[in-house]
Amino acid sequence: MRIVFAGTPAFAVPSLRAAHAHGEVIAAYTQPDRPAGRGRGLTPSPIKLEAIQRGIPVLQPETLKRKESQEALRAMEPDLLVVVAYGLILPRAVLEIPRFGCWNVHASLLPRWRGAAPIQRAIEAGDTETGVCLMQMEAGLDTGPVLLAQTTPIGPEETGGQLHDRLAELGAGVLADGLALLRADVRPVPWVQPEQGVTYAHKLDKHEARLDWSQPAAVLARKVRAFEPWPVAEALVAGERLRIRGAVALDLPHASVPGTLLAAGKQGLDIACGEGALRLRVIQREGGKAITAADYLNARRDLATL
Repeated sequence: MRIVFAGTPAFAVPSLRAAHAHGEVIAAYTQPDRPAGRGRGLTPSPIKLEAIQRGIPVLQPETLKRKESQEALRAMEPDLLVVVAYGLILPRAVLEIPRFGCWNVHASLLPRWRGAAPIQRAIEAGDTETGVCLMQMEAGLDTGPVLLAQTTPIGPEETGGQLHDRLAELGAGVLADGLALLRADVRPVPWVQPEQGVTYAHKLDKHEARLDWSQPAAVLARKVRAFEPWPVAEALVAGERLRIRGAVALDLPHASVPGTLLAAGKQGLDIACGEGALRLRVIQREGGKAITAADYLNARRDLATL
């Protein structure tokens, strides 16, 4: 089976490995190298590095809308195009090239959380479970019929990064199951997504990371978890701008103005919220590394008596 793979970030790497194990991956598409790091040098994507390591030819077109890019794909005579967090729009003409069409591994239980940031939005919304879907792609945004799906619970303290890694492996497993069926000449039976229950996971933006203390503590705790490790929640605490790397909500009645530091101890810094309090357990000062609240208080002796 001649498979073309299209993906870019680390989330897609386990799926590339699964595709490689279940067929001949004849090419890997990924986005062009982008500036990254302090030096802003051009950096290859995780998929490019993985493909090179496995001897898979890499293609990095700026777009697949041009006729020459589509003809290059058609010349490979692919049986299947597997797409995992590629980041570029696939025109209808591209979707029609592979013999079995295009499959997409998506990190949610469709139709919930279509779009760019399904992992973080699920945590932010307080969902107790999520999963992955293997979807037959069509022209709409994550609207295609679902071929296979796998559900998993979201841990009460699980972060966006931790859930990302779990779903990356879970998605690779679902893809492997689908490819095994296809190799056995058994087409997975698609089911059309219902119109009810559609939600959109809009792309994350750094401005969202600024915590609003007037919101309930439970809401802010979910944001802290969802935005770890990026874009990382931040807030003004005791006169200092801090990044919040770990926090829990406390059902703590109070009459203080939101944002007030209620208590400071080894267990954390308790900040008054619109409802309850948020206990900051892991924080990061500007230019520093993530530290516990206890270590932070060693440097902020003025807070230790609160």
